[in-house]
Amino acid sequence: MRVRAYIGLGANLASPARQLWQALHHLATIEHSTLVASSSFYGSKPMGPQDQPDYVNAVAALDTALPPLALLDALQAIELRQGRVRQRRWGERTLDLDLLLYGQQQLALPRLTVPHEGLKVRSFVLEPLKELAPKLVLPDGESLEYLPSHAGELVKVAAPL
Repeated sequence: MRVRAYIGLGANLASPARQLWQALHHLATIEHSTLVASSSFYGSKPMGPQDQPDYVNAVAALDTALPPLALLDALQAIELRQGRVRQRRWGERTLDLDLLLYGQQQLALPRLTVPHEGLKVRSFVLEPLKELAPKLVLPDGESLEYLPSHAGELVKVAAPL
């Protein structure tokens, strides 16, 4: 059985938009999965330390037969392939891939929390997700279309695939 998963993409080092394009290419090659769509790319200020470059963010929709932790492993392998080094919390990075939603499942595991804890309040996640699935109902029953918009904090930097 396939599940629709939504993946948050972010980068602010080594040509961030190129990093996201590369990541989308790699997402399309994950076994037992199909890349369905991707949002526009959005520029945003860093959430963490402000002594780093601005970010480029997007969201991708992936239909997958992988269980959540296997999908997380695949995402982390893509991050490593693209040079991800974890230096500081919310710090600069070549690529960050977050499993935002995995169908309607709610998970609280040591390595994975789904829905992603910042999904409803981070404009760089919420706005691209709304672009892909404006009528989506979250596992807690809340509809994306009724969540407050923070689109003014973002700047579109590229169109979707």
